Amino acid sequence: MVQLVVGVKGEGKTKKMLDYVHDAMKTATGNIVYLDKSSRNIHELDNKVRLINVTEYPIRNTDQFLGFICGICSQDYDLEAMYLDGFLKIAKLEGQDISEALTELNQISDQFKVRIVVSVSLTREELPEFAKAQVI
Repeated sequence: MVQLVVGVKGEGKTKKMLDYVHDAMKTATGNIVYLDKSSRNIHELDNKVRLINVTEYPIRNTDQFLGFICGICSQDYDLEAMYLDGFLKIAKLEGQDISEALTELNQISDQFKVRIVVSVSLTREELPEFAKAQVI
């Protein structure tokens, strides 16, 4: 299942995400991928974590983003966890309903047995009802 880190801009979601990655590294037996809208956190991550700057790829809409996620899962059978920082921006969902994208991410997570943690610049109240139970 997908887990959500929520809050408005400036509330420390990225710091929480990095803390979750550091904690995961202590017990990880598989690979970890961190997707972001820049490479600025490269020095904050363990060198075993693969940082992907999503803006380096020609992703124009949410469907392409979800295909990108599936591509990452398909090429790494040892993928254990994926962290998506700045989800609304990297998934091209700013100002849109995120219900369908979260539903698809949940399906991808379940199908490929990959833990997915997503930071979302929304308040808990702004989330779709089903997603409120996924907030960590």
